[in-house]
Amino acid sequence: MIYDVCVVGSGAGAGPIIYELSRAGLKVCVLEKGDIYNEKDFSKDEIVVRRDIYTPNLKEEYHTIEEFVDGSWEKFPTYETGWSFWNGSILGGSSNFMSGYFHRLKPNDFKLASTYEVPQDSNIVDWPISYEDLEPYYTKVEEVVGVSGKVQKYAFLEPRSTKDFIYPPLNENKIVDLIDKACLDLNYTSIKTPRAIISKQKDDRNPCYYSNYCGSYACSSGAKGSSRASLIKDALKTNNVEILANSFVIKLNTDKNKKIKSATYLTKNGTKKEVFAKLFVLAAQAVETSRLLLNSKDENFPNGVANNSGNVGKNFLSTSGGIISATFDESHLPLKDLHASGLFVNRSIMDWYYTKEFKGGVIDVLFEHQNPIRRASSLRWDENADLRIGEELQNSIFETFTKTRTLNMEIFLDWTPTDNSFISVDEKYKDKYGIPVANIRIGSHERDLKIANFVKEKAVKVFEKMGGKNIVSDISALPSSNLQAGGCRFGDNPKISVLNKNCQAHEVSNLFVTDGSFMPTGGSVPYTFTIYANSFRVADFLKDNYKKIIN
Repeated sequence: MIYDVCVVGSGAGAGPIIYELSRAGLKVCVLEKGDIYNEKDFSKDEIVVRRDIYTPNLKEEYHTIEEFVDGSWEKFPTYETGWSFWNGSILGGSSNFMSGYFHRLKPNDFKLASTYEVPQDSNIVDWPISYEDLEPYYTKVEEVVGVSGKVQKYAFLEPRSTKDFIYPPLNENKIVDLIDKACLDLNYTSIKTPRAIISKQKDDRNPCYYSNYCGSYACSSGAKGSSRASLIKDALKTNNVEILANSFVIKLNTDKNKKIKSATYLTKNGTKKEVFAKLFVLAAQAVETSRLLLNSKDENFPNGVANNSGNVGKNFLSTSGGIISATFDESHLPLKDLHASGLFVNRSIMDWYYTKEFKGGVIDVLFEHQNPIRRASSLRWDENADLRIGEELQNSIFETFTKTRTLNMEIFLDWTPTDNSFISVDEKYKDKYGIPVANIRIGSHERDLKIANFVKEKAVKVFEKMGGKNIVSDISALPSSNLQAGGCRFGDNPKISVLNKNCQAHEVSNLFVTDGSFMPTGGSVPYTFTIYANSFRVADFLKDNYKKIIN
């Protein structure tokens, strides 16, 4: 069988494509590396999450990381460190496990090079589209995927075509009153964080039931706007979608016209199979998307599909920043309020999203994850790094779990793209199937750490004003493994980009890439909202131009 469309992956970049093209009557095949799970399968058991049931075993399928150590780049397999860049081999991908912070990009995010001077040794460029091009699709995501919140005025609020979100804000812990008052006293603006979690019924999706286990956990109510729950389940109702689960795509094959004719994949037991289609959409998350293209070498593309220009894998993006933490107890709030189960914090501070001199960042406020095993394990060591045992450890765990609560402020910044931030493959390192693994060089720009520390000082002032105790910070220029973008940036110039403005490969007319790979810069917010919006935009282009593309 030759499908109309083959989609590799099923996360945020794939969901809108599957949803829209199946509803338009096209026959869509989805190749998903992982298995299919539904709400009834999702556990709030920390052991399930810690054992990475939804991701590959690093001893069998790993990545390599290049870090700059003592003046040279050194390579480390991730099975040596446990640092995993797998974020969800499962139908719906990593969108099943997101916290769902859904901030839009701002208009100037699309033109950073024009707005600010391009820092030396960076590869910042303007986007080939504008905020106005993407705005209708942000609105569509808010409606179709479901975003809860309340629009509030602040200095850098982006233009909107709707006055507010369809879904009202989620219920909040009373600690937000302390945050709001501290921000007011400091002349900061505290705003409600938009979340891709519905607060009221949406068709057959139930609203949030405040389980206390959200970020990093799959949602058992359907409230979280994963690609699976919000888009693919409805797409399946068209009978135009076939999902091939446990299908690890290892190569895209081209024909004499330099178009993709098929995708070769491995089944769970390692059997090699092939899917044929007229059009291919790649959305395997940024690291694995670049890896697949680079491994898809043939006579048309000796350096990998769509990579005769040498741009695939370049300008990988993550996010710089860090976490500031403080503890709160009954001197701040009654314990029944402080420990109210499952209620969200949902506060963000964007006063330094832009400054006159540089692009700044965002602070998102949240309680630490409730994971009891990890929290208890962290208490084994006292402030002098001495091991706690017996009654001392028991008392420490009891005090921490019953009398205090830790509040975190996460900093999100633009990751500055450079020549030393990229994805490559190395024949020396192969997974259990014999396929070269992705190598991730994580060179960061020196300015990222400076900006992170600038925003950190603002966050510390909030905690101090709130009377927070034990204020500590962990600021780092290392990438966040669950935030991946870049590697196949889009642009008008094929000499410095992989895709055109419609996310169509410059060198392969029937190949599109719709995960975060397309982004030249990332904004100072998590990427998923923008990936969803852009994928809906590309889906419209494909519907309008399908026949022209495949001919």
